[in-house]
Amino acid sequence: MSIVAVCLFACAAAGADDPQVSIQRRNPTPNATADFRVDSDLVLIPVSVTDSRNHTITGLDRDVFRIFDDKKEQTLVQFAREDVPLSVGIVFDLSGSMKGKLEKSREAVDQFLRSANPEDEFFLVEFSNQPRLTVPFTTGTGAIRDRLRRAQPHGKTALLDAVYLAMDSMKSARNARRALLILSDGGDNDSRYTETEMRRRVRESDLWVYCMGIYDHRTAFLPEEMRPGQELLEALAEESGGRHYAVEALSDLPDVAGRIGLELRNHYILGYRPSASRRDGKYHRVEVKVMAGRHLQVSWRPGYYGTAP
Repeated sequence: MSIVAVCLFACAAAGADDPQVSIQRRNPTPNATADFRVDSDLVLIPVSVTDSRNHTITGLDRDVFRIFDDKKEQTLVQFAREDVPLSVGIVFDLSGSMKGKLEKSREAVDQFLRSANPEDEFFLVEFSNQPRLTVPFTTGTGAIRDRLRRAQPHGKTALLDAVYLAMDSMKSARNARRALLILSDGGDNDSRYTETEMRRRVRESDLWVYCMGIYDHRTAFLPEEMRPGQELLEALAEESGGRHYAVEALSDLPDVAGRIGLELRNHYILGYRPSASRRDGKYHRVEVKVMAGRHLQVSWRPGYYGTAP
């Protein structure tokens, strides 16, 4: 079976010292593939909270959140819960190793699209040896479903090139909340771009990455299909503030995709003004903690670039 991964560029990450709270990482802002930089005194951090079963937690009050900028605790000046329109690029693996996995992967995309709001928009990038933008931005999800229904797997895996094309395509997005949903099995073996280049580009963007991975340990001896692929997806998710989901069976993909759609629409927005100037062009680390007295996963982007003076 090997890896089947579904990544969604969105927001998440981790870190906690409350023994009852396990944390992960994240945060975005408008302007998809532009550098993620703070050019005013206000920093806005979208945060999601889930339980140990990855169910979204809603209804938390602002006083349970603590936020740190370069390890210095900050005072929240804004707090909101929001469900706003999304711009999502779906990046779909059609390499030869996807044979036998297309049905559940299509179902996962279909389940995710079912959570769409009327104002949401989507595009589709398919990839094997090369990436292709096969469905430009559309608010009608039928075109994506029809295209995937006709898709046939072949060739190698140019995952990083596909991510680059998708990030470039996101420049025409009309919504401020933006994400990439990547479905892939196995590691990259045919890209021009390197992991280092793409990790840096993801870090400087405001896209979020959510990842679902399903791993068949009977094929663990296949290096290209196992750890390197998993580690690549985990790295991209972490740089974006996203999350990597490990699923136990291919049949679980649609359910997890539905959870991702729900989580994207249930974020807390934390706003603060850093206690020190951030107009320095440097990268600043952010950490969010939830003092709720139970086992929770808290997701946000791990940092931002201050605008140079």
